[in-house]
Amino acid sequence: MDILYDIFLGKPIWMWAAFIGIVLILLVFDLGVLQKNTHEISLKESLFLSLFYIFLACGFGAWVWYYLGDSSGKEYFTGYIIEKTLSIDNIFVMSLIFSFFHIPRILQHRVLFWGILGVLVLRALMIGVGATLITEFSWMLYIFAVFLMFTGIKMLVVTESDPDISKNPVLKLLQKCFKISNELHGEKFLIRKLDPVTNLNVIWITPLLVALILIELADIIFAIDSVPAIFSITQDPFLVYTSNIFAILGLRALYFVLAAIIHRFSYLKPALALVLVFIGSKVFIAELLGIEKIPASISLGITLGLLTGGIAVSIYKSRA
Repeated sequence: MDILYDIFLGKPIWMWAAFIGIVLILLVFDLGVLQKNTHEISLKESLFLSLFYIFLACGFGAWVWYYLGDSSGKEYFTGYIIEKTLSIDNIFVMSLIFSFFHIPRILQHRVLFWGILGVLVLRALMIGVGATLITEFSWMLYIFAVFLMFTGIKMLVVTESDPDISKNPVLKLLQKCFKISNELHGEKFLIRKLDPVTNLNVIWITPLLVALILIELADIIFAIDSVPAIFSITQDPFLVYTSNIFAILGLRALYFVLAAIIHRFSYLKPALALVLVFIGSKVFIAELLGIEKIPASISLGITLGLLTGGIAVSIYKSRA
């Protein structure tokens, strides 16, 4: 079993295998136990699941802190917190997609489960590409940093309107290339029925599958922000992937908790924008100060401070 101690992307294979094993167990538990009988997820159940995933993520972070050291632990938690916060915007888009296609809550879990399963693969590919680029071209880290600063400033100064799902180019392409059913067919993504034009029995895709495709696309767009953000915190692929995936695993449960009240956190977005500007500027600040990098404890403290402030102001203003 010596192969388990071989190094892959900076860490022994057994560490990667153990993490992937944990993820697979959670997915099997989710689909095979929690959703063995399809039902509408209540607020109480979603809150419990969300806290459960947060507890697991923190437990894994505690192990990282103990086994890999103080700095790695702080970098993991900083990445996890930023990814979790970025996912709130993703939740808002998911809510718009579900509303547009009139997907009932009882079916939303199925879309989110398969969506998150796809995200696990897509994030692995994007993180692998990012790690390779930084390893081969160290100057890419500066590109990531400038991109984050630009994104943060844009979030602060540009007022964005709600996206119009009907004008989404991917939706238009799907409508052009496939036959899309106007109504839902339970949990089915694909169905067979007669084509009124040709009178042939052909495959149609349901609104459930269209919603899944658009949610996957939305995550790719959000990953363009989150992947550079975590690489600006740490270049360790293991910390990058594990913090990302633990944040994503809890996204489904978090959706059912926040979807109805997300509008109350209006000041969280400016706080997140300031976090992105700070994370992006760290590389340049460190060079000006003549140090290798900003200490992980400072990064974690500033990130927590800004985001906590944004949440506190949002709650205060929404009560006023």
